[in-house]
Amino acid sequence: MSAAAGAAIVAERLVKRFGDFAAVRDVSFAVAAGEIMGFVGPNGAGKSTILRMFCGLLRPSSGRALVAGLDVAADPEAVRERIGYMSQKFSLYADLTVEENLRFFGEIYRVPNGESAARIARALDMAGLRGRAGALVSTLAAGWKQRLALGCAILHGPKVLFLDEPTSGVDPQARRRFWDLIHETAAGGVAVLVSTHYMDEAEYCNRIALIDEGRLVALGAPRELRRDPRLPGLVVIDCREPGPALAALRGAPGVLDVALFGNSIHVSVPDSARGVAELGALLARERVACSRIEAATPTLEDAFVQLVARRPGAPA
Repeated sequence: MSAAAGAAIVAERLVKRFGDFAAVRDVSFAVAAGEIMGFVGPNGAGKSTILRMFCGLLRPSSGRALVAGLDVAADPEAVRERIGYMSQKFSLYADLTVEENLRFFGEIYRVPNGESAARIARALDMAGLRGRAGALVSTLAAGWKQRLALGCAILHGPKVLFLDEPTSGVDPQARRRFWDLIHETAAGGVAVLVSTHYMDEAEYCNRIALIDEGRLVALGAPRELRRDPRLPGLVVIDCREPGPALAALRGAPGVLDVALFGNSIHVSVPDSARGVAELGALLARERVACSRIEAATPTLEDAFVQLVARRPGAPA
């Protein structure tokens, strides 16, 4: 039995070409029921293309995409009946009320008439919009709209949910609440595949797939990616004046990469323990005062940048 047996979402050597351009290149993974898998990568990495193949909106050039045991290329209509999908662009009707949108999507998803009222009530509760069913969607704040869109996407009780950058343009507090709803949905046994370019959001996922130029760069739980053996050591430096420190560190022997994170400087080095001593001595010679210089565990952003840079064929 394969490792993907029984999984709700399966990609087997998935490829998508548009003419001579390969948007997705030999991608394989599986998502179990009740699991939240995050797709993380820059714009244009291929995340949305993969999601659209799973939704039956694009046909794979080669490989297989399976959803709820169904081959998407062989029976896209049957797949669409079993999934929920939320796009990165707000997809509800602004000139309809909250309840009218829910009823409309209930009809599209063929929710039985006898179950419609109860499901709409649950969706209103989930979105925090009970008492505002008659409000025009155009009057809602962005966070409320996104919760309502999620309610519409799961109104028919799908076992698989695809979310394409669902929190773009939403404030941090609303994003946190939205992720609470995603976890509540997954707890009911729904497999969730969500794309994002927010590294802090990726921490909410059970596992993360790092995507770059259509390739799967790494796959694992957040803690596993931060401790990937391919990663170099990391030294974190705090300076009152980071400018002179950055100038001294860039191009210095043994320094692989330097980046500013708020008031701290992250320096990638072959060995973090040795790097602390060598970088401390370097900055002392340059008369750059530092309040902290210590070895640290890479952040997800550190991990993504370094793993992408180390990928064969990546630009130098």
